[in-house]
Amino acid sequence: MNKIAHYLQNHLRGEVMDSKDARSYFSNDNSILSITPSVIVYPRNENDVRKATRFSWQLAERGRSLPITSRGSGTDQTGAAIGNGIIMVFPAHMNKIIELNTKSGEIAIEPGINFGKLQQSLNTHGLFIPPYPSSLEYSTIGGAIANNSGGEKSVKYGDMRRYVKSLRVVLANGEIIDTKPLNKKELSKKMGQSDFEGEIYRSLDSLIEENKELISNTDLSVSRNGAGYDIRDVSTKKGFDLTPLFVGSQGTLGIITEAILTTETHNTDTTLIFGFFEGLNELQDAINELNKLSDSPSAIEVVDKTFLDMVNRINPNLLKDVLPEETPKFILFVEFDNANERLRRKLAKKADKILSHYAMFSQTENSGDKIENIWKIRNASSVILNHVDGNTRPVPLLEDGIVPTSKISEYIENLYEIFSKNHVQIAIWGHVGEGNLHIQPFLDLSVVGDRQKVFKMMEDYYPMLISLGGSTSSSYNDGRLRSLYLERLYGVDAYNLMVKLKYIFDPHNILNPGVKVNSSIDEVKNMLKQDYSRGNNTFLPTS
Repeated sequence: MNKIAHYLQNHLRGEVMDSKDARSYFSNDNSILSITPSVIVYPRNENDVRKATRFSWQLAERGRSLPITSRGSGTDQTGAAIGNGIIMVFPAHMNKIIELNTKSGEIAIEPGINFGKLQQSLNTHGLFIPPYPSSLEYSTIGGAIANNSGGEKSVKYGDMRRYVKSLRVVLANGEIIDTKPLNKKELSKKMGQSDFEGEIYRSLDSLIEENKELISNTDLSVSRNGAGYDIRDVSTKKGFDLTPLFVGSQGTLGIITEAILTTETHNTDTTLIFGFFEGLNELQDAINELNKLSDSPSAIEVVDKTFLDMVNRINPNLLKDVLPEETPKFILFVEFDNANERLRRKLAKKADKILSHYAMFSQTENSGDKIENIWKIRNASSVILNHVDGNTRPVPLLEDGIVPTSKISEYIENLYEIFSKNHVQIAIWGHVGEGNLHIQPFLDLSVVGDRQKVFKMMEDYYPMLISLGGSTSSSYNDGRLRSLYLERLYGVDAYNLMVKLKYIFDPHNILNPGVKVNSSIDEVKNMLKQDYSRGNNTFLPTS
């Protein structure tokens, strides 16, 4: 064990590792990047987090860099869960439900708890957290907060930020703060403090006051936006609140050790309408009409023909009893989960009328078994994501773009053009009701040509999103890959404002450096793997 690992082990209750196997495992997340860390820390409690962070700060004050990357289960697809210093892994110990108030629906949790298990616990009380990611069975709630995650239910319920009421955070110097909305008197008191928290409040208040117009210009015309820092929602009529700033910050401003979340009532009775479309224009018109409904559907999802053909090729029996003989160009899924059955059926009838007008075929299902059978089509994305053809496999390269919903047809047309030009096989699926699609091109990263295509396609894809008025990130956040495009997305002045914000919270740049801001294309190229494989296992300490 090296000196740093030995020192940390003597001062922390949790386990510390620096073995070759552990460091090799944690050099990867679910992204196409790789960085080997120095030390792995499994904090047993908040005090361990505070001590390790304080140690990193003190080293930085002496001119030595040992940055900290907070990590859940490593499902991150942007390179935000890897780093060259300390990897702080939360699922081993800090994985508990602290308190659940079934009357208010509020729940206090530690960040390392598995999202799927948390959801199961809430379901037994008739509750749920709607913006769950597709990786909920593997990922942690802390990761969902750090990324400001969303998913199929976000078209109705919004993203994770809406459900985070307050946070407990370890700052870069090891101080612990609690976030909540502050009135003017409370804010003034915070700004009068002589500690690091007081310095943050003073500096942030000045930054916001001096740049109000610039900050307002970062509000994009999309349903969800995970790009950059949400400085817009810090100072509002509700008060001055750091909570929305930490949500989606990917561990670059502070380390979350507790969160109080709100929930929604969970209704298992749903109605599903699905339709087959032959044209993009018809699909666009149907989405436009659906988004005008008085009550939003709980899901508006799509898969395209390339998706369906790929699933049929990989697993011919999976959808044989669900799909028609001739594969449609697009299948649209529209779900309602209103607890009031009369309202739900009324909304479903309106949605069915829309689909019957624009689709070549549509159908409504109310039976749980039949609905589950239809959802098999959309959920077949797992078949594609886990398919390997030699060394060629789908890679999370151009994931998570989002555009105004009125631009969906242009978005999809441009996607087909980009991948045709690069001679790359793709499939398209996603949360089309929000303008958010998932696309994972099939590449072999051991081949130089495909490695070159990575950056070539990024240069085709992200500027295209920006040109359509979209955002480079909606649910999976910036990490190291998409942060390369933040300056182009927001402009030089707004980007520099976010760099200043990062400095206010982390003046020594020890919290996940290279993530969100100050990333380098050359550094990212050096991190690119020469092979890519997915893995959702967690390397746990033997204790």
